[in-house]
Amino acid sequence: MAIKRIDPGPRLSQAVVHGDTIYVAGQVAADTGADCAGQTRQILNQIDALLAQGGSDKTRILWANVWLADMGDYAGMNGEWESWIPKGQTPARATVEAKLAMPQFKVEIACVAAAGTARAAKASAKRAAPRAARKPAGKKKRR
Repeated sequence: MAIKRIDPGPRLSQAVVHGDTIYVAGQVAADTGADCAGQTRQILNQIDALLAQGGSDKTRILWANVWLADMGDYAGMNGEWESWIPKGQTPARATVEAKLAMPQFKVEIACVAAAGTARAAKASAKRAAPRAARKPAGKKKRR
C-alpha cells in the first residue's frame, strides 16, 4: 500500500496518507500574535487545506486532539471549532492543557481522517449495496 507524504520536512510531514486514512500532524498558527480564537481559526484553515490535499475533508475527521497552553482559552477555541465543524459530523476529540513548543503558541491541533470526500463515500456505499437492497420490493412472477 502506497504512502503519500504531504509537505514533508526534515522532522515531520504535515500529513500522511496511508490506505484509507489521513494523519494530520499537530498544526500551530503562523500568526502567533492572534488570540486563541484567531490561532484556532488559522489552524482549522490549515487542516482544511491538508485534508483537501489528501483527498478528504472535515466531515471525514475521525479523531482530533487539541492542546491548549491555557485551559482558560477553552471557550474561545471551542467557539471556532463549533462554527467550523458541520453539525452531526463531530469526531471523537480530546482537549488537554499542555506546555507547547513555543510560548507564543496558544493552541495546537492534530487529527486523523478517513480518506475520500463525503460525496465520494456516499457514492461508494451506494455502489457497494447489494442489488436486492436497491430494488424496491415487489411481487415475484410465477412461472
